[in-house]
Amino acid sequence: MKLEEQKISQKILYEGKVITVLLCDAKLPNGHVALREVVHHSGGAAVLLVHDGKVLLERQFRFPYDKVIWEIPAGKLNKGEEPVAAAMRELEEETGFRTAELRHLVDIYPSPGYTDEVIYIYLAEDAESVGVRLDDDEFINAQFVELAEAERMIERGEINDAKTVAAIYKYLYSKKA
Repeated sequence: MKLEEQKISQKILYEGKVITVLLCDAKLPNGHVALREVVHHSGGAAVLLVHDGKVLLERQFRFPYDKVIWEIPAGKLNKGEEPVAAAMRELEEETGFRTAELRHLVDIYPSPGYTDEVIYIYLAEDAESVGVRLDDDEFINAQFVELAEAERMIERGEINDAKTVAAIYKYLYSKKA
């Protein structure tokens, strides 16, 4: 069965600093036309920093959820920026750690039903502290947590961020393989 849809038209409903909201007409495999609402996002990059059996996690208030959540360091891609460069930049800016080497871990589609965002996740296993350089609108507490405790935090529902859960489980799975 054919699954692909064809974009017939698109209209920009909103264009902001982080997202653009599109309303599209799509031709379905059966020939019918349907509306598709798409949140366009430039994508993001994240880093799972593992050192001596510990993972570097951040606590940050996230406005859409109205609470402080646990996450790995991450940020959006600037126009034309390579994901690995963004990952290195965000690791240093948000946590004060610099690494010379990142290894690709996994790419995720956080919510494919309505956004085209891709988050590129990398692994760092060696980093040095060089000092935090947060953006003016960022307030982040970073700390190392035992990897086993981070896994328990996921199981207890204390870590719910998709990129963080995916990164930790992918890392743990790769160690078993």
